[in-house]
This record gives sequence, C-alpha cells and structure tokens, in this order.
Amino acid sequence: MAQEEVQNGGPEKVAEVSFTALKPQLMVEAPKAADAVQFYKSAFGAVEAGRTVYPKRKAEQEQPHVLSAQLELGGSTILVSDIADNSSPVKTEGTGCVLCLETEDVEAAIAKAVSAGGVAEGEVTEGDGACCGGRVGKVKDPYGYVWLICSPAKKCGDAEA
Repeated sequence: MAQEEVQNGGPEKVAEVSFTALKPQLMVEAPKAADAVQFYKSAFGAVEAGRTVYPKRKAEQEQPHVLSAQLELGGSTILVSDIADNSSPVKTEGTGCVLCLETEDVEAAIAKAVSAGGVAEGEVTEGDGACCGGRVGKVKDPYGYVWLICSPAKKCGDAEA
C-alpha cells in the first residue's frame, strides 16, 4: 500500500518498504581484510559465512583482494572488505562508526579482544555513565574501529522487581 508523504511542498505517493537486514560494512586498508576477519573470529567469536575475492591484480600482491567477507556475530551480520586502490577516498580510521557487542561478562570479552590484538580504551564504567545502562568498556581493533563491549541493560520492570 502507498502512503502520502509531503515532500518539497507537495503530496507524493510513496511505496512502503521493509528491510530484511542491516549489514554494516567495515572497510580496511588493502590487503588487511583477511587479517581483520581472523581478528574478529579470534576476538569476538565471529563465524565466517562466506567470502568473495578478486584474484591478484598485480604480481607484487601476495593475497587476493577481499571484495566482501560475511561474518555472523551476535545474531547479526557484518561485512569486511579491502579498500580498492582505485576506489574513491575512504577514511579507514576514526570513521565515526562505533560497534556495540552485548555480553554478560564484559571484562572477559575485553580480555579476549586484547589478547587477539585489540587495545582496551579507558576503564569499564557502570550505571548512568554507560551507554547501555549496564557495564561497558571499549576496545579499539587493529583496523581503527571502536567496539563497545556492554552488559545487557536492565529493563525498567527488572529494576523495580
């Protein structure tokens, strides 16, 4: 069914659209996507569901270019890709993207990520200072992405009980 939406001063028929998934794509400096996939497996227990590669384009390339590696992580899917040499400029660090993983054992998750090569940032906080309302810590991965490791927030009903 179409719904009416006012856009630029006039009514317009807009088709309803539903999405089946949101898959964040993490772009890393080539040829580090394969290493990033291994890090996410070791640090966070990600499971690789598939990979599409472009064969070596130059003799000096040791690894194929990863167009997209699909990882299953915490009930969600993320994609990891090498940035192509000829692609438009993509900033690979400090992109403004923060990823949040939820777990009951924040400290153990941070320790595992650090042992896999991540860097813990700051202290684990709790309560109002935490983004999720529970405990939260930060880990920066070797590719510049910040991961918040959070405990599940208490629901209002749980807090009152």
